[in-house]
Amino acid sequence: MTDAPPAPPNDGDAGPGVPGVPGDGAPGPVPGQGLSLHMGSGRQLPRWFWRAVVAVIVVVAGYQFGRTIFLQLSGLLVLLAVSLFLSFAVEPAVNFLQDRGWRRSVATLFCFLSLFVVSGLFLFVMGGLVVNQVTDLVEKAPTYLEDSSAWVNDTFGTDITTDSITDQIQSYQNDLTDLARNVGGRVLSITGTLVGLLFQVFTVGLFSYYMTSQGPQLRRNVCSVLPQRNQRTVLLLWELAIQKTGGWIYSRLLLAALSSTVAWVFFSLVGLPSPLALALWVGLISQFIPAIGTYLAGALPLLIALLNRPITALWVLIFIIVYQQVENYLLSPKITAQTMDLHPAVAFGAAIAGGTLLGPMGAIMALPFAGVIQAFVSTILDRHEVIDSHLTELESIRRDEGEGAMRKAMKVVLRERAEEQAEERTEEQAGERTGDGPSAPPGD
Repeated sequence: MTDAPPAPPNDGDAGPGVPGVPGDGAPGPVPGQGLSLHMGSGRQLPRWFWRAVVAVIVVVAGYQFGRTIFLQLSGLLVLLAVSLFLSFAVEPAVNFLQDRGWRRSVATLFCFLSLFVVSGLFLFVMGGLVVNQVTDLVEKAPTYLEDSSAWVNDTFGTDITTDSITDQIQSYQNDLTDLARNVGGRVLSITGTLVGLLFQVFTVGLFSYYMTSQGPQLRRNVCSVLPQRNQRTVLLLWELAIQKTGGWIYSRLLLAALSSTVAWVFFSLVGLPSPLALALWVGLISQFIPAIGTYLAGALPLLIALLNRPITALWVLIFIIVYQQVENYLLSPKITAQTMDLHPAVAFGAAIAGGTLLGPMGAIMALPFAGVIQAFVSTILDRHEVIDSHLTELESIRRDEGEGAMRKAMKVVLRERAEEQAEERTEEQAGERTGDGPSAPPGD
């Protein structure tokens, strides 16, 4: 029996382990090859690992870069969105003039100049109202103080005089002086804000003018980079946006004109100051702010009526309530049936969402946007026949006969359903007493 030759020396032999690690009994790294990473079980990392790491890094870096760019350009994007909305609102009027022989650029310029003049007149009239009411309040302040102090003394048994109120105001004279100085020091900042606002208005007007005057060419350029099957969808959405936005704007303007005219006549008859300004306020605010616009519009004439003659405020309140009912049931259904009609809950929710994202302008823009989505969905979705059910019958009753008839029918349905359930329980109890309960399923 011959002895086996001794094993070749292996430096650092430490028993079995990870391949390539000294002591595992396996050959070490081959000369000329780089060091490779391995997993804990001895398996080598997959080849796609480093590519995945690089891809994740690139995606994260791209996201951060895009987010930074978006935040930097968010102001410009908002201006573009407002400009697009304004172009949708003006384009039906431009198309109307173009169909009657006007050049598109001239028709667009005429529409924007008209919009600028009307907006300027509204601001001028409302500014006159504010100035007149502030002046009137300052002139009548002593009378208001005397009447208020007399009412407080008679009601609570106090001894407050106008002299004590004047002394109290004079004690705060230093504070008022400091406040005036601070306000004076903010003139430059206020001026800068006004200049920035004018620049934004000019930017929106410029973008809107080119989007409207060159609308056909803009749509052609957008569709030229899309396949034909997608072009039809884009053009359908574009047409719906123009139709719904323009229809909503013009229906609101028509209702605002009617409301302002009637309010002007009424406010003049009851002797309210600045009746034209108050009528314009009531007409525009009540029509362009959904759900709560009527209450906001009526608050200003009510307040002014209270400051002048309190009995007049009662007549103003009655007028606003009566006219709102006439508008809801007679005027608005006939006008919005030809343009755009949104459910009040949908309109209110859309206004809240738009106001949260873009402020007051977003609240106004959200309503036509919701109308576009509603029209697009109703256009592309297939309609199916509805099965017979008491739920659908109630809906048809509400549509044909009104909410009151639907509630009466619902009570009848619920009463009949309760009677049916009572009869079923009586039959089950009778079956249990006689032993003729429901038979068990076959096979049990």
